Amino acid sequence: MTQGMKDSAVQRRLIDSLYVEAMLLADDARSYFDDDGREERDSLSVMARVTFSCESLKVTTRLMHVIAWLLTQRAVFAGELGITDAHHPSRRLGEAPATDEYVHMELPPRAQRLVNASMELHRRVARLDEAQVAQAPGQSPARQMFERLASSF
Repeated sequence: MTQGMKDSAVQRRLIDSLYVEAMLLADDARSYFDDDGREERDSLSVMARVTFSCESLKVTTRLMHVIAWLLTQRAVFAGELGITDAHHPSRRLGEAPATDEYVHMELPPRAQRLVNASMELHRRVARLDEAQVAQAPGQSPARQMFERLASSF
């Protein structure tokens, strides 16, 4: 087996592992924010309930960005999408919505854990996304920056 094939097999296992982790976390977040966390949410002040709802949307957004990126990687491995297409700015990992530390500390413990887990998973996948694009052949860092800026507007 050549080094490239070994790297590809390792990358595929990493992507598959992250995908399973993201799906489990998404299911846990859905279960908590839709059902299990209802009592905790209802016991909060009105403003804290709004914050709770906003944070649940942020968790969902982070996870959906991660899952979309991972599905793109799986499409590359399956031969359904070219690597150049996968590096297009529209298929890059979306930005993670920020969570204010003060707001985070007001959340119930399980909500805090879900927020932390979604932020950490997004950070890990963002490092993979950046490393992948940095290794892309024939694309200058300046061109990459322009493409990311263009996709932002």
